[in-house]
Amino acid sequence: MDIEFDDDYFMKKAIIEAEMAFEQGEVPVGAVVVVDQHIIARAHNLTELLNDVTAHAEMQAITAASNFLGGKYLHNCTLYVTLEPCQMCGGALYWSQISQIVYGAKDLERGCATLGTKLHPKTKIRGGVLAEESSALLKRFFIEKRNLN
Repeated sequence: MDIEFDDDYFMKKAIIEAEMAFEQGEVPVGAVVVVDQHIIARAHNLTELLNDVTAHAEMQAITAASNFLGGKYLHNCTLYVTLEPCQMCGGALYWSQISQIVYGAKDLERGCATLGTKLHPKTKIRGGVLAEESSALLKRFFIEKRNLN
């Protein structure tokens, strides 16, 4: 049986990361960085655990991928993330010069597109990959959070 390494495959891996965040009480956002069809970084939100507002899944993934590659630029890399990056993460992705960003759910309030965040001119961005699955996990998290308060 051949496995098809397409956008859905890699987004499912990011969703697994988001589910791990959910289990840890973090906002369930997950990310993976891929180069040449290989995952070189996996991450999820760690803002509560680390008590750090910058510990978003994308920031963790950028750091892990840079360490793996031994350099600060993520040329020829694709970030798969379950939620559209925020302005902070968009800025970091700009400086990383990542080649492509693929996200699941759109963030209509804080997303980089909504806020007009400039990405690197060579970076391609595309959303909506497994958006329903990504969005459902976020909705479930916030419903449970509200019910606990």
